[in-house]
Amino acid sequence: MAFQGKKLINDPNDVVTEFIEGLVETYPGLQYLDGFPQIKVVLRADVSSSTYDKVAVISGGGSGHEPAQSGYVGEGMLTAAICGDVFASPPVDSILAGIRAVTGPPGCLLIVTNYTGDRLNFGLAAEQAKSEGYKVETVIVGDDCALPPRGGITGRRGLAGTILIHKIAGAAAAAGLSLTEVAAEAKRAAEMVGTMGVALSVCTLPGQVTSDRLGPGKMELGLGIHGEPGAAVADIQPVDVVVGHVLKQILSSETKYVPITRGNGVVLMINGLGGTPAMELMIAAGKAVPRLQLEHGLAVDRVYTGSFMTSLDMAGFSISVMKADEAILQLLDAPTRAPYWPVGVDGHRPPAKIPVPVPTSRLTKNDEPLSRPQQLNQQGEVLEAAIEAAANAVIKLKDSLNEWDGKVGDGDCGSTMFRGATAILEDMKKYYPLNDAAETVNEVGSSIRRVMGGTSGIIYDIFFKAAYAQLKASSHSVISAKQWADALEASIAAVSKYGGARAGYRTLLDALIPASEVLQQNLSDGVHPSTAFVLSSEAALAGAESTKDMQAQAGRSTYVSEEILATVPDPGAMAAASWYRAAALAVKEIYTPC
Repeated sequence: MAFQGKKLINDPNDVVTEFIEGLVETYPGLQYLDGFPQIKVVLRADVSSSTYDKVAVISGGGSGHEPAQSGYVGEGMLTAAICGDVFASPPVDSILAGIRAVTGPPGCLLIVTNYTGDRLNFGLAAEQAKSEGYKVETVIVGDDCALPPRGGITGRRGLAGTILIHKIAGAAAAAGLSLTEVAAEAKRAAEMVGTMGVALSVCTLPGQVTSDRLGPGKMELGLGIHGEPGAAVADIQPVDVVVGHVLKQILSSETKYVPITRGNGVVLMINGLGGTPAMELMIAAGKAVPRLQLEHGLAVDRVYTGSFMTSLDMAGFSISVMKADEAILQLLDAPTRAPYWPVGVDGHRPPAKIPVPVPTSRLTKNDEPLSRPQQLNQQGEVLEAAIEAAANAVIKLKDSLNEWDGKVGDGDCGSTMFRGATAILEDMKKYYPLNDAAETVNEVGSSIRRVMGGTSGIIYDIFFKAAYAQLKASSHSVISAKQWADALEASIAAVSKYGGARAGYRTLLDALIPASEVLQQNLSDGVHPSTAFVLSSEAALAGAESTKDMQAQAGRSTYVSEEILATVPDPGAMAAASWYRAAALAVKEIYTPC
C-alpha cells in the first residue's frame, strides 16, 4: 500500500532553492546566482569570470542527490554546480548562466552524468557558450555496471563514480593544467571507474506518496539513483554476500566495464544512497577491502566511505571501484575546500589493527598472570558458588529484563547483563584467583568492563572497583562478613557519587541500599552471617519491587510517563536483587548442615 511520504519541508516546489539557501549560509565559501527559481547555480565565492585564470570545472544535474553536485563546489574540485529540480536536468539557460559566471580565458570543463536530459541540456549550453567565445570541453561519465552492455545510444548511467571524476578534474585544474589536459585527465579517469548499487527501498519524492514496489525482505540490485528499476529483485542477503556479488559484477571479465586486472591498484568508494546509517556503510567497506585484496588480487590504495551521491531517502548503497596509478592518487590526495569531500583519507596507512594491551589486572605483583587456583580453600569455594549462582540468575532473567526495559528504556538491559554474566562464568574458569577475595572481585569488574557497554557496564565496573579497594585495604587473607558488608556499602557510595542516584531514584540502588542496611543491622545484632545475607537479599527483592511506585529520576526512564512506570519494576534494580538473592542462597546452602 502506498502512503504519503513524511518530509521536513515547506512547499515541495521550493525544496531545491531552500536547500541552496541553507547550503550557502552554512559554507561561507559558496554563493548562488540571484536567479531563483529558474536559475539555480552554486559557485565558488572567490571566483569571477573576469579574473579567474584557471580552468573552471562545472557539473550538475537533477537535485535530490545531495551532497552531489553542489556539495563539491570549492577550491580543488568544482567551480560551479548547476541544480535542476528534483530528478530533472537543469535547463540550458541555467547551465549557460553558470558557465558565464565562472569561466575565464582558460575555459571550462563540463562533467556530465550519462542521462539523456543532462547530455542534451549541457550539450546545447556548451555549443551556445562556444558561440559566445568561451572555450568548453565536455566529459560524459557513465560508470554503471549493473546492466549488461546494450546496443543503441543510451549507454551506461552516471553514478557515484562521478564524484571521483570531480575530484581528479578539480585537482588538475587547480594545478594549472590547460583545458585540454584537464579534460584528458577527467576522460581517462572516467574510463577506469565502475559502479553498482543495491537498494532496500525506493525513494520518496517531496510531496508524493511512498512506493511499496520493494516488499518486505526484498532488495533490488542495480536500482537507479532516480528509483528506476535495476537488474534484479532478490531476497535480502547478509551484506558480505551482497558486497561479493557487486564486486564480481563490477570487475567481470565478461562485460569488461573497467580495465582492472589482478595486480592493479584501485580506489574504493562505498556510497550511501540517503537512508543508510554510517554503521552499515562502514560494515560494507570492511567487507569489500579484503574481498578486493584476496579474491580479486587488487591493492586497495584509498577507501572513501560516506554518502556522496544519494537518492533522497533511499536505503542502500553503491560501490565504486576505480583503477588507480600514482598520478590519480596524487590528484585524489590534493587539497580541496569542497565541503563534502572526505578528509583524512589521503596518504599511506598504518596497519588496520594492533594488539590489545594486556590489562594490568591480569598480572600479580610478581608480573605473573592471574589464574584459577588448582585447589580452592573454603573461602574460594564459597566465592565460586556465590559468583556462579549470581551469574546464572542473571542469565535466566534475560528475557524478563529485556521485556521490562522495552517499556521503560531501550530494551537491552537483559542482553547487556547477559553478556556480563556469561563473561564472568567464562573468565572464572581461567583467571579468577578465587582464594584471594579482593583480587577476584577486581577480576569480576574487569570481565564486566570488557563486554558490558552502556551505563550498566560502567556502573557495575565502578561498583566492583570500589569493593576491591575496600577489601584490599584489609591485611587479613580471609575476609570477614563485616568486611564484605563494608565493601558493599563502599560500592553503593561510589555508584551514588559518580552516577548521582540515591534511594528512591528508581535504580539498582533501590535494591542494594536496603540490602546493605539490613545486612549491617543483622550482623550488628549477632545474626549468623549466612542468615544475615539471606535476610538482606529479601530486602533487596522488596526494594526492587517497590520501584514500581517510584518516579524515575535517573536514566532513560525519566522520559517515561508515570502510568507506564507503574506497570513494571526498574530492570536494573530487579537484576541487582536477582544476583544478590542468588548469591545469598548459595552461601546459605554451604553453611547449612545437611
